[in-house]
Amino acid sequence: MVPDLKEHFVKYRATVAMIDKIFERVKNEFPKEVFCREKCSDCCYAIFDVTIIEALYINHKFKEQFSGAEKQKIIDNASKTDRVLAKLKRNIQKELQQGKNEIELLAKMGKERVRCPLLGEDDLCIMYDSRPITCRIYGIPTSSSGMSHICGRTNFKEGEKYPTVNTDKIYSQLQLISAEMVKAIKSKNIKMHEMLIPISMALITNFNEEYLGLETKEGANK
Repeated sequence: MVPDLKEHFVKYRATVAMIDKIFERVKNEFPKEVFCREKCSDCCYAIFDVTIIEALYINHKFKEQFSGAEKQKIIDNASKTDRVLAKLKRNIQKELQQGKNEIELLAKMGKERVRCPLLGEDDLCIMYDSRPITCRIYGIPTSSSGMSHICGRTNFKEGEKYPTVNTDKIYSQLQLISAEMVKAIKSKNIKMHEMLIPISMALITNFNEEYLGLETKEGANK
């Protein structure tokens, strides 16, 4: 039986609330620079992965929100997206093995555009209230591994000083919550907190006892 993860989801939502406050503060301070508005779906084509705690939360909310034919349609779209992402990542891995520059390849990957399976036909997110943290900070300046990033549609200018969100710190916090969860459920996969998962895979994956590295009743009786 899959354990109750509510306690860990509460910690995750606390991090989400903190990020939302940061975004609103920057948006209020720089209203002309932040472009985010309804039906601006630029971030919905960006390629990124989420930590295991976020993947589990999104999967949980997806199952709560959708059922029947509607749910199956989203899963079918997510499966197609996942195949596209897997091919892109395989190609990047091949180029890495050929000795090509990692930073240049990551920049190349960042320019790829793949439609998120959660983007509805009306260009609105069908799980907006449960959207990933990356989506929540997309429209404001961020930094990762010492490199700054801004959305192409914003009016922030490169080289000028703005409040910048360090995404490395955010993902460290998410990995910490993930690690606490892994320890609490007594998973055999002790490095599961290091996993990064595409949104598409988070939707289609069955996060059962086997996936989570839990001892089943059958295994306990052996």
